[in-house]
Amino acid sequence: MITIKEATSKSDLKAFVTFPFSLYKDHKYWVPPLIKDELETLDRSKNPVFKNADAWYYLAYKNDKIVGRIAVILNHLEINEQQKKKIRFGWLDMVDDIEVTKALLEKAYQKGREHNLEYAEGPVGFSNMEKAGILTMGYEEMNTMITWYHHPYYASHLEQLGYEKQATWVEYTLKIPETIFEKVAKFSKIVRERYKLSVIRFKDKKEILPYVDEMFGLLNKTYNTLQTFVPIQQYQIDYYKKKYFSFIHPDYICCIKDETGKLIAFSIVMPSFSKALKKANGKLFPIGWNYILQAQKKNDTAAFYLIGIDPEYQGKGVTAIIFEEMQYLFNSKGIHTVETNPELKENTAVQLLWKDYNPVQHKERSTFRKSI
Repeated sequence: MITIKEATSKSDLKAFVTFPFSLYKDHKYWVPPLIKDELETLDRSKNPVFKNADAWYYLAYKNDKIVGRIAVILNHLEINEQQKKKIRFGWLDMVDDIEVTKALLEKAYQKGREHNLEYAEGPVGFSNMEKAGILTMGYEEMNTMITWYHHPYYASHLEQLGYEKQATWVEYTLKIPETIFEKVAKFSKIVRERYKLSVIRFKDKKEILPYVDEMFGLLNKTYNTLQTFVPIQQYQIDYYKKKYFSFIHPDYICCIKDETGKLIAFSIVMPSFSKALKKANGKLFPIGWNYILQAQKKNDTAAFYLIGIDPEYQGKGVTAIIFEEMQYLFNSKGIHTVETNPELKENTAVQLLWKDYNPVQHKERSTFRKSI
């Protein structure tokens, strides 16, 4: 018999967060999240997203053993301002038992009906700045720190339960040449001179801080036409700044300004932390931080996390400047491979950016939708 229990106590939430550690124990490709970060994300008193969201966390038990989990989420901005009658679900993990999956998802339907919503979609986080999508391709690849890993049966369960794919994201690996493409360097020079643009270089993290709000502002402008987009609120910007700032190295940030000093484009790349996080196994202390620091200092792989371009400059070749700067960085750091972050499949404009770097699609993930 399957029993569903709401996780409300601290011990319940700890069990909720750590369940995947037993489900994926010794799994070669699963990269664990940081337990402390996960607990803070789900904590109503610490995560400011609850100013515009509600969430319920559930654990599935069978024979007194935890066999699954799910978070059911209401994003009030999405529901009230964007008029999307959607109940979100995320943090979905379970053993290979479709009855467990069915019982967990029933909790999403119940909450959705209580709030007069029309459909359920997931897995997603509280907003579009968080992890999303069930892995449907790339089971023999490690996930990055901003994506989930899933067994193949996850998608199969949802399809059997009548779900259809909604949004689909693709990910690529890129090969970095030892010398910069001549046409990139040439085009970068032309674009800089034509639009009087210059690159902002940072010596330390403190110099980055004044530009963070502008970066998120550019993200809102860059992606507001995509189907999954929910505008990023200031309190979320402050929260993400605090959450991820320790992982950012100033060398890996490229900002471009116009002649007035206005930020018109940026990109954030990080050394790959997948192997380091796997070694840390959910904890930064006592030695987890050492793995992260080593990954920052010596790494042959990087991950392209964010890129934002003011709509006024989109299609004008600004990416040539970004790629030129990144090329010099990668060559100086000994980085040979770059992994893109998930990109919506229909966002062909972004995918065209990588065409000269021998892109190979190695992962794909989707959210799934069902009327309730």
